Amino acid sequence: MTAVLLVAGVSAPARAEVLHPRQDWLRASTSGLFLHWGMRTSPGHTSCAAWENAVTSGGWNAKYWVDEAKKLHAQYLVLASFHSRLGYARAWPSAIPGSCSTKRDFLGELIDAASAQGLKVVNYMTDDPQWHAEGGHEWLDSAAYSKYKGKSVNLQERPGFGQFSYDNFVEIMRRYPKLAGFWIDNDNAYWEQNGLYERIRRERPDMVLSNNNEDTAIMDTISNEQKTGMTPSYDYPQAVYTAAPRLIEACFKLPSTGAWWYSGSNSAVDHRLTLGRLITNAGSDVKALMAETAMVNGRFPSNQAAFNDFANTYLGAIWESIGGTYGGGYLHGGLKPGFWNDGAHGVTTVSKADPDRHYVHVLTKPSGSTLKVRDNGYKVSRVTNLRTGAAVSWTQAGGTITLTGLSGWDQYDTVFKVETAGREGIIPPSSYTMSASASGSGHPASHAADGDYRTYWDATGAGTVSLRFDLGSAKQVSYVALNQREDSTTYPAANSARIKNYNVYTSGDGAKWTKVRSGSLANHRGVQFIDLPADTTARHVRVEKTSTQGKAQLRVDEAWLGRF
Repeated sequence: MTAVLLVAGVSAPARAEVLHPRQDWLRASTSGLFLHWGMRTSPGHTSCAAWENAVTSGGWNAKYWVDEAKKLHAQYLVLASFHSRLGYARAWPSAIPGSCSTKRDFLGELIDAASAQGLKVVNYMTDDPQWHAEGGHEWLDSAAYSKYKGKSVNLQERPGFGQFSYDNFVEIMRRYPKLAGFWIDNDNAYWEQNGLYERIRRERPDMVLSNNNEDTAIMDTISNEQKTGMTPSYDYPQAVYTAAPRLIEACFKLPSTGAWWYSGSNSAVDHRLTLGRLITNAGSDVKALMAETAMVNGRFPSNQAAFNDFANTYLGAIWESIGGTYGGGYLHGGLKPGFWNDGAHGVTTVSKADPDRHYVHVLTKPSGSTLKVRDNGYKVSRVTNLRTGAAVSWTQAGGTITLTGLSGWDQYDTVFKVETAGREGIIPPSSYTMSASASGSGHPASHAADGDYRTYWDATGAGTVSLRFDLGSAKQVSYVALNQREDSTTYPAANSARIKNYNVYTSGDGAKWTKVRSGSLANHRGVQFIDLPADTTARHVRVEKTSTQGKAQLRVDEAWLGRF
């Protein structure tokens, strides 16, 4: 790596870069392994030297973590040792005094071991000194850091800790050229005031920055932590509030209860919950950051180790439907995900290599032997059970694929491979002229049909607002399709700004309108459809929102019209 001059001073805040080449490896990833591991890992140590000796004498080996990550089919690892609840332990040598720093370079060894296997490593950094005396021991050494800086600095307060951690950011990014980035636990005002992120962008433009629970504009991705309360419980993305194409991550514990780090217990891993979270994230273009609780010697408790062995085989059998795919029903097309017929639920994925190859993941099976999935305009040519290769009986009509004679459901994820011959019946959005009864500044109605998910129509907070399509001439129209912006959670419903009640009107001249449909849309993620009467022919179509699920602030990424 070419040496770069470290420039002092504060620069203007950088603007968000929603898409950037440095993100390519993370966008291509499906999941990561999150490792909380430090001085307070059970049985816990108060001496940095004693902890390091316990780690080394216990046989810690970086390759073990890499091998376990590969069993999970993860593409990256995040090391969280410099953690506010783990003694602020730096698992690497440091010239900066102030908290535990090991003589052995555990971080460097992990980076090298991961790189040798084609995996990336991201380092966790905390913003928070509030746990400096956790367990009755003082983990931060203000006196040593003050002597190092030549001035008095209190590490127990946020400005002082911000300065200490800032110095560590700079030291780390200079020392480890193969480190892929930083996973940052929230934010510190000192960092912002002193241009930390801008400095990282200047000096290490290849590094990704991820922030926990805060959608900070300069960050490449926001990580959503341990969401619960959804129905079904595994459908993590229902509570994610960041809209693609922004990079989105979901971090959750594999032993779903207890601490994020090893506390001395051998908690069970809920296979259904964990696999469901992984797969629904993949089906929603969300990266799954899975936390396991490594012991002092780096090994995982037997229940987690057993899950990793299971996942290695289980995921391997269906990996083509998860790895190298986009989430279906969002900005890359694909079949409609979510709630299907007779209690069935799941997600869909689309091959990045072949946009006509789709997968239906049935995580909750229907009560009967039939599955109905909205086709989103794709013309189906063949359906097979991915695991067995057996052909599946199917029919297609009225915008729906119906799979029949189904049995032998997998207890976690039955995957159907759906091969198609492209899309048909979609009236080209480029042929519409769009208008709306209200639009927010910079977000006109035309953004709802421009094919760019970085732009959107903002319907403002109006209680009743309409989006209008002018097709230029009368055409048959069978349905209206909508991708509402996904920065609107399904759970809790109060945070949802999706359409609830609607009316659809048609007109031949744009002056005289006829109501052809009224109804309600479910508060679900992904593409939604409003079917019109079979004989509908019109030049003008107007979709009127009369109420939303929770918030009034409706936003629509893309809307289009189609015919069967």
